[in-house]
Amino acid sequence: MSCSLQFVGNATMVLRFDGITVLTDPNFLHKGERAYLGYGLTSARLVDPAFGVDQLPRLDAVLLSHLHGDHWDRVAERRIDRSLPIVTTPKAARTLEHRGFAAAEGLETWASTTLHSGRSRVTITSVSGRHAPGIAQAFLPPVMGSVLEYRPDGGDVELRVYITGDTLLVDELRQIPRRYPSLDVAVLHLGGTTLPGGLVVTMDGDAGADLVDLLRPRTAVPVHYDDYGVFKSPLSDFTAAITRRGLDRHVRYVRRGETFEF
Repeated sequence: MSCSLQFVGNATMVLRFDGITVLTDPNFLHKGERAYLGYGLTSARLVDPAFGVDQLPRLDAVLLSHLHGDHWDRVAERRIDRSLPIVTTPKAARTLEHRGFAAAEGLETWASTTLHSGRSRVTITSVSGRHAPGIAQAFLPPVMGSVLEYRPDGGDVELRVYITGDTLLVDELRQIPRRYPSLDVAVLHLGGTTLPGGLVVTMDGDAGADLVDLLRPRTAVPVHYDDYGVFKSPLSDFTAAITRRGLDRHVRYVRRGETFEF
């Protein structure tokens, strides 16, 4: 079995499960270019991605946690193959279908879809996520977390990967370890993203460490923490919180361009 995560930047990763390759949250803007976050709000990218969209491998699908400019940018809009399956929220799928991405598939929470290659299977299940507190949810796009379960021969699950999406640490996340008590990899979207007025819409370092404590995955991988100016909680916040909780053995830090083999 050969499975890996290659970190491109922000929340963009290339996940390989033997013959099945999935791209997450494609964001290929370069340093200095601005991501559009809605309602006239933009944020400049501070760090280049590890490589460009032209250097992607052959893809079987895109997994999109939500339709925000730092997760699906104008480069993705222009350059991603419009026939490629895009697994995302129902609202994002409807928008992408109107833009010509005919294979966009929207999943309600706890609904699943399966990718196939030979006898290998990767089942993607949408799980709970909340991008903003209270009534502020109405002003941000719906977000989903996701669990990817790999079956190399169509039989039992050999590997289980959880991706948080841009969520806060909310009570709904407690359902995830109940349904999936054994997680091999948990990818955490961090950054403490803070919008004008002080509205925090993603986990900061402390919340990320709390989630690792709740999930106890074999390995946690932090992403989404320093690419944009709206990120106010640096990776060092998470590292310090993990150390205080004695959870260092659960965390793997993956640099841009680096590949982590599961």
